[in-house]
Amino acid sequence: MMLALQHGATGFSVPVLLVGLGPSVLDIDIGPLLALVPIGLVAGVGYGIAYYYRYTYEVTASTFDVSSGVFARRSREIPYRRIQNVDSSQGLFQRLFGLAVVSIETAGGGDTEATLRFVSEDEAERLRSEIRRLTAATGESTADSDPDPDRSASDEPTPSERTRENHSSGGGAPTLLFDLEVRDLLLYAVTSFRWGAAVFPIAILVFLGGADSGSGLVPAFVIDAARPFGGPDTLEGAAVGPLLMLAAVTAVQWSVFTYVSSAIYTVANYYGFRLGHAGEDFVYERGLVQRYSGSIPVEKVQSVSVTENPLQRLVGYAGLRVETAGYGPDSGSSNQSAVPLAGTDRVYRFAETLTGVETPDFRSPPRLARRRYFVRYSIVAAVIVAAAIGLSRVSTFDRWYLTAVVFVAVPPAAHLKYVNLGYFVGADHLVIRSGFWNRQTTVIPYYRIQTVSTRRSVFQRRLGLASLAVDTASSRTFSWGSPTIYDIDLETAREIHDTGRERLQSALRERARTDDLGLSVDFT
Repeated sequence: MMLALQHGATGFSVPVLLVGLGPSVLDIDIGPLLALVPIGLVAGVGYGIAYYYRYTYEVTASTFDVSSGVFARRSREIPYRRIQNVDSSQGLFQRLFGLAVVSIETAGGGDTEATLRFVSEDEAERLRSEIRRLTAATGESTADSDPDPDRSASDEPTPSERTRENHSSGGGAPTLLFDLEVRDLLLYAVTSFRWGAAVFPIAILVFLGGADSGSGLVPAFVIDAARPFGGPDTLEGAAVGPLLMLAAVTAVQWSVFTYVSSAIYTVANYYGFRLGHAGEDFVYERGLVQRYSGSIPVEKVQSVSVTENPLQRLVGYAGLRVETAGYGPDSGSSNQSAVPLAGTDRVYRFAETLTGVETPDFRSPPRLARRRYFVRYSIVAAVIVAAAIGLSRVSTFDRWYLTAVVFVAVPPAAHLKYVNLGYFVGADHLVIRSGFWNRQTTVIPYYRIQTVSTRRSVFQRRLGLASLAVDTASSRTFSWGSPTIYDIDLETAREIHDTGRERLQSALRERARTDDLGLSVDFT
């Protein structure tokens, strides 16, 4: 019924939109269009019903099969060994009707492999539990097909084998590992900033654009706010100076509105966050209006990152994110919050317990790198001052020399860039730290490394420096790039490259012998 109504609303809205645009934009007679409104409604409802009956899925012993399509049929068989995440979500209306959306994510794809819409809550939970159980059973059978000849029946079981013995069914109530308290949620909201929230103030500007201002898309309240600071009374015939002041005040307003929107989004998105452990999976749930829940297989985790921004470091808090090869519901990417925010010491203990990494003793790049950052930021400051000088030649803005204050920020900026870089080459893990505004400390097991590439820009080649990028089998986005060791000596980069390759081969041989997941899930 919900699917039929959804498609019916789509079929109804298109003719209604054409009716609204007909006289003024399209310059056509709306009489024939009015007849399309009920036809669109009926056609949409009919298509939704047909899609429902033509959509089938089946949980088999080795694959999850999905068939869909009304006019063009599509059939997929998804092997359990490729499944990375099984997530479910519920919007407000879906929660009222007891429905859910189940998403199945696999490795190597940019889109969700299969989405089951409008299934009942009980069916969603059954599918998640059943797929988790079969995924674990598939991994177990794969491991058992190639037993270690050097191990006897009396040998102690590995941690992964003990986990499978204790949770072979994949069912039962999850063991709670982390619960985000309201105080920490509010702290997370005020100490985080999400650029994606900028769409909300932009939408407000479009919605209120031109209201009593006679200035196009710029609302009256934006011009009124800038007027006491030298902004224009109206955009028509305004000089460059008042327009620049209007732009500056608007930027401040936009930043404030974005920050507030970001805080509201964070509260709504992470309200009631809980992380648990069931079988060989992490299970989580979160959300106020839109409720999310899902699972993250422990053996699919590629890397673990501790994230901190300056405000969070100031109050002694940090977050923990895990990277998988699939796509999860968190910002449409493969990195998901395991712990949105907690005390820094606690988060680092979580990371060490989860990965088994020893406490890292970070090494810093050579001091030559700090000089490079000083020169880089000095060039940026010079460009800003030159732009101000050019602006003063074409406008009434004559205090260009005030922009020279940006040079004061160059030394601390170069220093902060440098001191927040570090790396640690451990026995089983490579640990990389970088970033000031969003510092990330990433722990990568050697057996998860796919490629290690040495990158050198023109300036790095002149200084004898190089950067080392480490890629895993994850699907990273532009904002969440590959972990990189920046600006180290070329010889050091080559040594780390060779060490990583040797320890990768050693780790793979050891895992093949012991069949150990290499990850612990006991956060206590």
